[in-house]
Amino acid sequence: MQASIQPIIIKKYANRRLYNTETSTYITQADLALLIRLGREVEVVDAKTGQDLTRQTLAQIILEEEAKGASVLPVNFMRQLIGFYDNSMQTILPHYLDMVMDVFKQNQQRMKDETNRTLGNFSPFVQLEAMQNMQRQQLEQMQHVMGMFNPFLRNMQKSESPTNEAEKAARIAALEAELAKLKAK
Repeated sequence: MQASIQPIIIKKYANRRLYNTETSTYITQADLALLIRLGREVEVVDAKTGQDLTRQTLAQIILEEEAKGASVLPVNFMRQLIGFYDNSMQTILPHYLDMVMDVFKQNQQRMKDETNRTLGNFSPFVQLEAMQNMQRQQLEQMQHVMGMFNPFLRNMQKSESPTNEAEKAARIAALEAELAKLKAK
């Protein structure tokens, strides 16, 4: 969806604060999780050294989500995963898990498409997509408002490159086509 867009660089400071370089604002870990849920690619780097902290930060988000009761990782899976850290299969497992997650996402998309085709506007996925679109719009609006208070970000928004304009036009056209398709149902 947004694969052509560069990842957002998040700087992590010694005091654990996270700084979004795209919006020039400090964000919380919950904000970072929302960006990821919305499909944005992020890279977290140490503000002082530039060391990549993405893996540790994402693991921290997962642990906090698990602590909140949103249990996605079964205990047995986590035990087995820990066992692979001193195992010769340690180098193979990440690639295997990536492939399994890709297949899972593809199957999820197929099921979603089939449910939408069968149930039309009554599909729960149609409602979920509408809510996700609203979240994306709210995030973009919030970033725009934050840019109004930041003269550096305001200048960056005014001097957007033609490719960003072309991407926006393509996204608008896709949304308009989707809206027309929904209205036709």
